Amino acid sequence: MKSSPGEVLRYPEIRTCEMHTGGEPVRIVTGGYPPVPGATILDKRRHAQRRLDHLRRFLMHEPRGHNEMYGVIPVEPDHPEADLAVLFCHNEGYSTMCGHATIAVARWAVDTGVVAAREPRTTVRIQCPCGLVVAHVHCPGGRAGAVHFESVPSFAPLLDATLQLDGAGRIAVDIGYGGAFYAFLPASRFGLDVRTSPARSLVDAAWAVTCAATAQLDLEHPEHEELSFLYGTILTDGGMGRDRPSANVCVFADRQVDRSPTGSGVTARMAIQRARGQAGVGEERRFSSVTGAVFSGSIVGETQVGEFDAVRVLVGGEAHYTGEARFRAEAGDPLRGGFSVR
Repeated sequence: MKSSPGEVLRYPEIRTCEMHTGGEPVRIVTGGYPPVPGATILDKRRHAQRRLDHLRRFLMHEPRGHNEMYGVIPVEPDHPEADLAVLFCHNEGYSTMCGHATIAVARWAVDTGVVAAREPRTTVRIQCPCGLVVAHVHCPGGRAGAVHFESVPSFAPLLDATLQLDGAGRIAVDIGYGGAFYAFLPASRFGLDVRTSPARSLVDAAWAVTCAATAQLDLEHPEHEELSFLYGTILTDGGMGRDRPSANVCVFADRQVDRSPTGSGVTARMAIQRARGQAGVGEERRFSSVTGAVFSGSIVGETQVGEFDAVRVLVGGEAHYTGEARFRAEAGDPLRGGFSVR
């Protein structure tokens, strides 16, 4: 199988490690991807968006991926404390934070020697587009296992914000930030149950909220304009996660459904609970996903982000390996760049 020099340059053979966290895929690029220039992590994210987006589609879309695929592109860190840096990608573009991928990357970094394993716990400092995330990989017997990570400070800029939805009238949502902005509300406001309702109905409801919130609410991150956008909507069962896991489903990017409990969403939910006086420092909550996977979340400190009271949240979960892959493009293949079918 041969390709022209131009084709090889545009679509190099890319090697990956395949993992999942709570059922949500994590495709970690391990070789073949071109260097991503930029003085800062956000510069690198912009470069990937503008100059290398064909490779995101190549890896995320069919026939190599699917509409629910999620990817991690390691890049050179610019943060002085970081062990490594990553860009996150999905069916629509590049996110600023991803908890389920952080859990997988932290375990992978220890298993591959990017960070030397230490018993009983190895600290992995990961620079993400939203900032430095510190992960703690439990290493009983020197083997990487469960992961807890402390994300960037999280806050709740809007509580009970009113939206007008076609066909549903006025509804109230909470907005939380956990490395990305999410809208939160109980699925019951649409007559749905996150545990039993059809996935299509949940996706349609969440997507309608995302579209309405994007159009009707002004979101602004106090420190970085590039973080000032709504990433998705999380429908919940209305519970707190105190006595039993509170179920939620996250719909993000282009109607993509998170199979995991959504680590950055857990962080944002804890910030909302703190803002409402429903959780304090040292209290743990548990949250479950459509697969039954559970993440823990606990507030470990309080801080400030601009004018917002913020919290530092520790999120816990597990990732598992599913395989390795080499992806290439064959010259003459009209679908070599990837495609999407809805």
